[in-house]
Amino acid sequence: MKYLVWISRIIVGVLFIISGLIKLNDPMGFSFKLEEYFSPGVLDIPFLTPLALAISIFVVIVEVILGILLLIGFKPKFTVWSLLLMIVFFTFLTFYSAYFNKVTDCGCFGDAVKLTPWESFTKDVILLVFILILFFGRKYIIPLFSSKVNWIVGVVSLLACALFANHVLAHLPSVDFRPYKIGANIQEGMSVPENAPKPIYEYAWRFKVNGEEQIYVTEGDYPTVDGEFIDVETTQIQAGYEPPIHDFTIEQEGQDYAPELLEEDKLVMVIAYDLNKTAGLTKGATVDDIKEAQKEVYPEVKKTTDKAIENGYKVIGMSASSSDMANQLIDTYGLDFEFYFTDETTLKTIVRSNPAILVLSKGTIQQKVHYNDFEELEF
Repeated sequence: MKYLVWISRIIVGVLFIISGLIKLNDPMGFSFKLEEYFSPGVLDIPFLTPLALAISIFVVIVEVILGILLLIGFKPKFTVWSLLLMIVFFTFLTFYSAYFNKVTDCGCFGDAVKLTPWESFTKDVILLVFILILFFGRKYIIPLFSSKVNWIVGVVSLLACALFANHVLAHLPSVDFRPYKIGANIQEGMSVPENAPKPIYEYAWRFKVNGEEQIYVTEGDYPTVDGEFIDVETTQIQAGYEPPIHDFTIEQEGQDYAPELLEEDKLVMVIAYDLNKTAGLTKGATVDDIKEAQKEVYPEVKKTTDKAIENGYKVIGMSASSSDMANQLIDTYGLDFEFYFTDETTLKTIVRSNPAILVLSKGTIQQKVHYNDFEELEF
């Protein structure tokens, strides 16, 4: 049992630390995933949506700290009970997502490792087994250091996590695992290789033969049946290749201008997925809060984009907000560029700042900055 506990201790501790640090690198992205869970179509607890970012930061820091406490063997009873409660909750959540097909990616490892719902559930079941070993063998969890050293390690780890979270929220994730990272080419990310696997479908054809209904299953061919065709049901049994970047459009009045804009040698994108959540405001923000936040940010947007235009760059805005709201913003701050429509989820994936600025050359992302770092841009 002692050896099983040691093995479980290392596996669980390391996995919790890695999983927590990946999400701590991008707490905004994890908060978007929580908002998806809180939505009416999933858990139906929308009152938690304004708290998604705070919950995100709390959960990922707790995840890292519990992993560290387990490895150093500090407060084993508290640590193991906390791990058990957390993994039971996560196991329920991933089973619910998988069984009802509610959330296609749990976000367990952020954008670094994508898991299907059933893979996430399997991972949590395996972790649950290891944590149960720790629970029943917790008397074998011996501290590695003295109580004083353990306290120092715990407190320093907590402070380091809090400082790191504050840094990535005030700027951008330190490591970008998304397909829109600096150096990535958007057109290449949307392309499908010639030898990419195609989706496979199963067709259940229903016919009336000699007065009785019969079903004939094929993978596409119309069956040769001496009977009356009734209907056909199509089921995808194997997914095909999906490019890293999909559903990317830059629309205006229903027309997609992405192909031509991504050919620009000098292109600046002002990304603002929701003009009512400027500078990270929550959905509960008042009109005065929104206006005050905009006063702090959009004069800098104006200053930066004017500089870009002077240096020969084409500047566009990209938002999921209405054109009326975008035009009002343009009039208020004298912005010298037009806004285009892009899906909100796509914009949230591109950059974790609202607003943010990207600099591209023929579709390749050369610079990407948070609204706190506009002065770092070079034109």
